[in-house]
Amino acid sequence: MKYRILIPFLVFFSALNLQAQKKAVNMLVYTKNGKGFVHDNIPSAVEALKGLAKQEKMTITVSDDPAVFTEENLKQYTLLVFPSTNNDVFDNDDQRLAFRRYMEAGGGFVGLHSVTGTERNWKWFKMMIGCTFSWHAKFQKFTVRKTDPHHPSMKDVPLVWEREDELYFGKELYPVTNVMMAHQFSTLDQSQKEMIAKNAGTYAEYFPAVWYNDFQGGHVWISTLGHSKETYSDPVYKNHLLQGIRYIASLYKGIDYSNAYATNRDQEIKK
Repeated sequence: MKYRILIPFLVFFSALNLQAQKKAVNMLVYTKNGKGFVHDNIPSAVEALKGLAKQEKMTITVSDDPAVFTEENLKQYTLLVFPSTNNDVFDNDDQRLAFRRYMEAGGGFVGLHSVTGTERNWKWFKMMIGCTFSWHAKFQKFTVRKTDPHHPSMKDVPLVWEREDELYFGKELYPVTNVMMAHQFSTLDQSQKEMIAKNAGTYAEYFPAVWYNDFQGGHVWISTLGHSKETYSDPVYKNHLLQGIRYIASLYKGIDYSNAYATNRDQEIKK
């Protein structure tokens, strides 16, 4: 009888202990865009991220002010999220250097949809992202397939995902990127077949859609999916986004600027 009484207490305290061990996550969502096209999905993405943060008991800050990019401010964040940013999103190279040093110090980064079109003239940033934007096919239904179903951020993501979206192509691909999902561009409407062939390059039927990159001390997770406002109320997509955030947060071991080496934004990367 004594053992029966003790078991519920053991379960209760074990649960408390697991909760205590769970990492506190502090997330900065950065929404500034440069000159050019600005996606109308950004407010919807922000609301979805706020909902996920509340669900997961994460702390979230949303800003479009590039002044947040200082070493002192960034060191508080587990990860940064750029939802559909595009073109130049920093005001000056001091902010770019602060961003780079945060990543070198062990920071985390999640980029969504048009993030591949961000900072197109900054070589280091394009390497960190894994490529830079070249072209997207028109909004339509097509197929996305898992290529790494065992990766932790692929939990409960469809093996074959039929969705309406923009299929993004990139150029200047960085060869150490790890692809987890691929656009099946052969499922696209072939009315744009010449542009598809031009931007597919040497890829035969699939092009990277979702990937991760351990880069210069930091950890990066990119999903080119997520064009429409409606996407961010879709439970399947929100789970996809949450799994990426959880994965990057799980790698966080604190920000240690003694590991940051860059003294300017364009300094050659360490091999």
